Amino acid sequence: MKAKKVLVTGGAGYIGAHTVVELINAGFEPVIVDNLSRSDRTLLNGIETVTGSKTPFFEGDCCDKKFMTKVFESGGPFSGVLHFAAFKAVGESEEKPLIYYQNNLNSLTTLVEVMLSKKVTDLIFSSSCTVYGQPDQIPVNESAPFKKAESAYGATKQMCELILEDVSRNGLRVISLRYFNPIGAHPSALLGEVPIGTPNNLVPYITQTAAGLREKLTVFGDDYNTPDGSCVRDFIHVVDVGSAHVKALQYLAKKSEEKLYEAFNLGTGVGVSVLELIKKFIAATNVNIPYVIGPRRPGDIEQVFADPTKVNKALNWSSNFNIDQSLLHAWQWEKRIRNIQ
Repeated sequence: MKAKKVLVTGGAGYIGAHTVVELINAGFEPVIVDNLSRSDRTLLNGIETVTGSKTPFFEGDCCDKKFMTKVFESGGPFSGVLHFAAFKAVGESEEKPLIYYQNNLNSLTTLVEVMLSKKVTDLIFSSSCTVYGQPDQIPVNESAPFKKAESAYGATKQMCELILEDVSRNGLRVISLRYFNPIGAHPSALLGEVPIGTPNNLVPYITQTAAGLREKLTVFGDDYNTPDGSCVRDFIHVVDVGSAHVKALQYLAKKSEEKLYEAFNLGTGVGVSVLELIKKFIAATNVNIPYVIGPRRPGDIEQVFADPTKVNKALNWSSNFNIDQSLLHAWQWEKRIRNIQ
């Protein structure tokens, strides 16, 4: 059977690159689009090293309709699209909200416009647990209402989901995967997170502090209404996130509906606080992390973790890696790129 060709926007980024590897392992033929504004070619090379195959790559912007049309015409035909391309730093989105609205909304609407014109119907959208705001009930399931987003980033994900739900009535089949907090790296240590400048995410900041690149880690707030006062999150291994995208594509392929919109939480169902995570990293790696307590950070949610029941049943997916493995893999990747023995 001929492999199904799929377009992966943002495929040179952290989650996109790990998903490309899982797609190749599952027999798909991914084609990557990325403008390299928040990444470089490091992970493209990593994909080739891990899989032994070179993935077709188009450098350009998803907001550029002419460019995207050329991709569909010369890179396709595509059986589906996975849309990762977006700005994703909560803190930055509070400082520069306009670039988040411009990039995250325009990239989606342009992509969907080209998909409809080329009669490509299946889309897996990279969403986020930030769509829930601060939920009334924890763990949160997919029936929870969207509350006011705590950040401009979260607001863009809410808007993108609403757009897709509306547009699905025009003949799109969409699955929105609401990630909790992807962490870790490929178990081979050949693929991982490559922050540009100061990391916005917690785990790369931890690993860079462990590697001596950062003097200390700041924990943003210890006065939240949580067991130890620090924020609580649901941390999920990035390879598990990648495998869920494969399951989502396979799920859509089996569906007979011509119009469809569904959302799934991607999480482990286990809440871990920031302070707990630091302690778990120290225990898993035997490397100390100097940290200080700082003020709360604008845009941060107090606590959120997933009820993954729906995705476990419908997609026959669950997380394979635990938190200790995730942290160890992140550290092995950091050591490799820093040449630490």
